[in-house]
Amino acid sequence: MFPEHFTFHVAEQVNNFVDWLLDSYAPVFDAISTGILTMLLRINEILLMVPWWLYMVIVFVVLFTATRKFVASLTLAILPLLIGAFGLWALAMESLSVVLTAVIISLLIGVPVGILMAEIDCFAVILRPILDGMQTMPSFVYLIPAMMLFGLGKVPAVLATLIYSLPPVIRLTNMGLRHVPKNIEEAALAYGATKWQLLKEVRIPLAMPSILTGVNQTTMMALAMVVVASMIGARGLGQEVLLSINRIDIGRGFEAGLSVVVMAIVIDRVTQSIAKKWEPPR
Repeated sequence: MFPEHFTFHVAEQVNNFVDWLLDSYAPVFDAISTGILTMLLRINEILLMVPWWLYMVIVFVVLFTATRKFVASLTLAILPLLIGAFGLWALAMESLSVVLTAVIISLLIGVPVGILMAEIDCFAVILRPILDGMQTMPSFVYLIPAMMLFGLGKVPAVLATLIYSLPPVIRLTNMGLRHVPKNIEEAALAYGATKWQLLKEVRIPLAMPSILTGVNQTTMMALAMVVVASMIGARGLGQEVLLSINRIDIGRGFEAGLSVVVMAIVIDRVTQSIAKKWEPPR
């Protein structure tokens, strides 16, 4: 046994700090919550307005345009039929709305931060261990601060998903910009390009395959939080998985789990195909 006189707890201090935050900055948290919820509900409304067959047409067109593989594109486009056949289409759209909201906010934050990391070395040195910690932290841990500050519901689920999925797009944006060939940058500067023009017209376009790979990885990590986020009220397919575990309903859990897998496969292939379109010719 660990000696009792060496033990100490910080739970009371943490609780007091959270209470102080909520008392002092309640309007700020309310504004953040309202903004995220409004965005989430709008995305969910749009997703539900689109007919189920149109999703399959969009997936097929995007994949076939990028890969020119008819059979593979058609197969992936048909896969979402399983979700509808299981009666989980509306829940899948709920999960997708949470994922899209988290991914959009991640990109709005992550791409500029990745650019700053590539431009300012000291900023990269400070941020790198923070990103290491974010990526090695168990996903369940992110539920705690989101739940403490925003309670239960879809907003804390989005924020937990956002924190979990943010590091890849930051890292890969930074890496893509740092790996732009120096001779190309020197040639652009020799032709009179300013720093801003160099970044906008040369470095970002050449780094786009890496940035889009970061978008792919961020989306996959956001999907990985679907089941975990259901524990604090995200609903969607994750709720079905959670209920099936609680009730030991293996069949129901299999259907919900397979639906999550189908969503992940389709989104992964679509984002990968878009990223490949930006790769420079060999």
